[in-house]
Amino acid sequence: MDVKISFLHDMLQEEVYVEQPQGFEVEDQKTHVCRLKKEIYGLKQAPSSWYAHIDTYLVKLGLTRRNVYPNLYLKVF
Repeated sequence: MDVKISFLHDMLQEEVYVEQPQGFEVEDQKTHVCRLKKEIYGLKQAPSSWYAHIDTYLVKLGLTRRNVYPNLYLKVF
């Protein structure tokens, strides 16, 4: 799985606003901000949101998360 691509296409769970990117400012609206609809790579919320998404998916597959190591999932046959 390409983690960078999943960061770019995952939906945000909260409202996030950013300043207008340099070179893309609207002349008469320089004080306005942009509301993000999807995550962008480098956003502080991206890793935790991605982990919550993948955690839900792995639990749906029947894997169990370990208490001591929350990044370790087991499936016993």
